[in-house]
Amino acid sequence: MIDQHSRTRIPSRRAEHLPVPVGAARALVLAAVFVCAACGLVYELELVALASSLVGDSVTQASVVLSVMVFAMGCGSLLAKRLRARAAAAFAAVESALALVGGLSVMALYGFFAWDGQARPAMVGCAFAIGVLIGAEVPLLMTLVQRIRRQDAGGAVADLFAADYVGALVGGLAFPFLLLPRFGQLTGALATGVVNAVAGGAVVLWLFRSDLTRRERARLLLLNVLVLAVLGGAAWAAAPFERAARRAVYGADVRVAEQTPIQEVVLAGGPRARPLRLYLDGRLTLCGSDAAAYGQALAGPALGSAARRVLVLGGGDGVVAGQVLRHPGLREVTVVDADAELLRLGRTDPGLGALNGHAFDDPRVRAVAADPFDWLRGAPRAAYDVILADLPAPAESRAAKFYSEEFYGLARRVLGPGGRLAVHVEGPRTSLWTVRSTLRAVGLSSAAYVAPGHTVSCGAPWTFLLAGSADVRPFPVLPPPPSAPPPPPSTLLHPRA
Repeated sequence: MIDQHSRTRIPSRRAEHLPVPVGAARALVLAAVFVCAACGLVYELELVALASSLVGDSVTQASVVLSVMVFAMGCGSLLAKRLRARAAAAFAAVESALALVGGLSVMALYGFFAWDGQARPAMVGCAFAIGVLIGAEVPLLMTLVQRIRRQDAGGAVADLFAADYVGALVGGLAFPFLLLPRFGQLTGALATGVVNAVAGGAVVLWLFRSDLTRRERARLLLLNVLVLAVLGGAAWAAAPFERAARRAVYGADVRVAEQTPIQEVVLAGGPRARPLRLYLDGRLTLCGSDAAAYGQALAGPALGSAARRVLVLGGGDGVVAGQVLRHPGLREVTVVDADAELLRLGRTDPGLGALNGHAFDDPRVRAVAADPFDWLRGAPRAAYDVILADLPAPAESRAAKFYSEEFYGLARRVLGPGGRLAVHVEGPRTSLWTVRSTLRAVGLSSAAYVAPGHTVSCGAPWTFLLAGSADVRPFPVLPPPPSAPPPPPSTLLHPRA
């Protein structure tokens, strides 16, 4: 009984090789697991977000990053078997390397894309390296936990994975709601690397210092200091690096570059330099030389003499709203865009203001910062005569909901009798037929038409669908203002659904 009683009290005693009681030591190791898991998931999300922005097709980029990282984690777990004899020193070295690679991964990926034009090889390389290092953590941490107090393997694994999964949750939530809006992708990754290095180094150099020789402690301390110095230097150089990279990607005339909670917004050129160009998440969405032609092509065929109330979904730059305002008899234009920052630029930026005719200063225009899908749910029935959908391409995963039956069903509910819906359809020809089929499923017939722009480099020609509850044909387009060149005529394709 005495022996049994003493064994049950051993965990509360201060072990000779630990500076704190056993319970506190286990809590510190599990806290390190929590922090490292959160940092690892942030690195993963940073890679997915930046690759999606640079390359596009977020589904493909996420699949590649996740697949490579999971495979690499298995490789890292196998490699860690050889390091368990020196688990404390190995864990500190792994965390230093992970902090360095993960923290610099966004900068490396952006640099390769800007100056070499190839983002995917860098993405795969960073994902593999980060995955190997993350995979090596669990076997080493398992050894450290057992070093503190022996317990059955199942209980130790349960404790480790509980802390790991909770850390992943916190990291997954911190990335979109804290790191991305407050620091941006590049600085956010560097800040995560600093946290990772401090957490890993502090646990080993303090809690397990008795497991290390004096030379090992000095080497690990020097390694941590060097990693923190590199990350700090990269953070100091982040702003000049981003400016240089953006010049390499978008040209030397970049005026505005902001990471909003929704997307990266870049304005280049205008009003006195080259034609203004608007990039959203790296995609050219507006070119000054074709802005008026695009706005007329989307709005003109849908607007008849009876149109009084017009709803623009997307179009935060204000160009489509500016073209709508040219039509006589108009009473109200509502612009609904998810990105409040883009709406602000559409109102205040001199280049965008010149292109949209300062549409947001017109008292008939009401700008709403809200997700168009969610906004339509609460919109009144039959409130608008015309709806113009100037939304991201259906190939983008975050925009897929804007081309669903539910979305078009909500749009039809908001349309008044005889109302019309115009949709800009990007992508291959199959996208056009898919959208037409979706419109037909909610009871809207459609006509497809194309409008060639002036400069192919600015994204023309464009393809549109004009839909309504009855057979539809485009109305004649108003002539352009005298200061703008006349747009080429639109070509009607397949006028019947």
